[in-house]
Amino acid sequence: MLVELSVENLGVVERLVLRPGAHMTVVSGETGAGKTLVVGAIALLCGGRAEGSMVRPGAEEAVVDGRFEVDGAEVVLSRVIPASGRSRAYRNGRPVTVGELAELGAALVEIHGQHDHQRLLAAPAQRAALDAFAGSDVQRLREAEALVRELAARLGELGGDERQRARQVDLVAFQLDELTRADLDDPGEDDALRALEATLGAAGELRAAGSAAVEALGGEGGARDRLGAARAHLVDHEVFVDPASRLDALIIEVDELLGDLRARTEELVDDPERLAGVQQRRRQLTELRRKYGATLAEVIAERERLASEAASLAGADERLGVLTAELAAACEECETLARTVGGQRRTAAPELAAAVAAHLPGLGLAKARVEIVVGEPAPDADADADADAVEVDTEDFVAGLGRGFWRRVAALAGERVTFQLAANPGVPAGPLAKVASGGELSRVMLALRLVLSGGPPVAVFDEVDAGVGGETAIGVARSLAAVAADRQVLVVTHLAQVAAMAGTHVALAKEQRNGMSVTELSVLDDPARRRVELARMLSGSPDSPAALGHAEELLASLGGGSSH
Repeated sequence: MLVELSVENLGVVERLVLRPGAHMTVVSGETGAGKTLVVGAIALLCGGRAEGSMVRPGAEEAVVDGRFEVDGAEVVLSRVIPASGRSRAYRNGRPVTVGELAELGAALVEIHGQHDHQRLLAAPAQRAALDAFAGSDVQRLREAEALVRELAARLGELGGDERQRARQVDLVAFQLDELTRADLDDPGEDDALRALEATLGAAGELRAAGSAAVEALGGEGGARDRLGAARAHLVDHEVFVDPASRLDALIIEVDELLGDLRARTEELVDDPERLAGVQQRRRQLTELRRKYGATLAEVIAERERLASEAASLAGADERLGVLTAELAAACEECETLARTVGGQRRTAAPELAAAVAAHLPGLGLAKARVEIVVGEPAPDADADADADAVEVDTEDFVAGLGRGFWRRVAALAGERVTFQLAANPGVPAGPLAKVASGGELSRVMLALRLVLSGGPPVAVFDEVDAGVGGETAIGVARSLAAVAADRQVLVVTHLAQVAAMAGTHVALAKEQRNGMSVTELSVLDDPARRRVELARMLSGSPDSPAALGHAEELLASLGGGSSH
């Protein structure tokens, strides 16, 4: 339960501390006094949207703390909203994300806002309400549907139908054969061939240059002879021992250079056949780069990838058979679970309709009739459908599970749930979205809340009683009190009948302080003060003797402030 709600600098609230009762607590006050801000503060603790505009003018930040008692332990949820910047969230003083705060809050509080009954118009909300009542095994069905989608996707990754897969096998085999026959090992082969092509293409010119260089170095009177002559002049003089020794080294170097030049020059012969072979190889490498990669290194890597894919495709048929069998079984299980869920929904639908309708007379809808329509199974998918109903066409599933599979599952499960209402006798029932007024919707929602069990321990109702009065208001008050029988209920209301039914009554009032509006909270634990507030709610005149008398009658007839 919510033990204490503390709010600082939120809207017109400077400082407010609310300690709700264990069962039904009402919050009343003039329009604009800040009642909805109490609900907004609780919504912030449940991960609601926070904006700097919520902060009280002149304050740096707004702070909301909620102290809850959960299974004997205290849990404190906090939200800090700065005037500028991102909000912060805490659990027991430790930072948490807003998403984590929302998850924690959802387990503790459910909020029915002024327009939340509109959600009952949405098909998912109506289906969820029926499932909550029926205890439908929807989670297992959703898991089965997810498995079907996963297996279909994995089949798609294998390459689709048999013809497409065969084409892929042939293509990979062709490409791998082409790359294997190319015998690629050296990523730098093309660079080496480029240099060799240039050499072979200019063999005559290069051979002439080499021969001229040999003649200049080793011919008669060439560099070799001149170095020998210079050494002969120095060898007999001790002072030139070092220069003579260096000349010896030069002569040896020239002799080695001459040998290398002669050998290379002799290798330079015109070889058109070899040149053509080099050019052909280079064209082959260029074509491979065009097909498989910008560099030879990438081409070699692609060859390895294709080898791996070929090995994978080799076992594809076997995996295809396994996956197809698994998909067929998953589809059958999915349809079986859909039949189960559909059966639960169809069985529970009239029971829920009757249970909701039973509460409507007390809410001013004495003649109303409620019907809950669950979509019928597809003609080809009744409870006696045999295995042929779930035969798997692999190509069909890869293309998106066509041929009506998902329509059949939805029909079997009764996914189309429609709440219908006939507010008056002799009028055919129609969908809530078309025939129910706002007041009727809020009362149907309240009746539904009375029927459904479970849910968080704290329920907040923000003016869901708007638009009703008289005997209907008393019915709404008693219904809210019934909800409060097994959980804590906080009600923001303008109805004196609802306020009179509560075990705890707090009132908000707005006053001017230092030129600014300030909201103050008062706990109406004094019967006299409570009668005055009820009189104000009844007539707008808290001092009216007639209104005070009516307030006294309400307290006497509806419980007089006892805890409900």
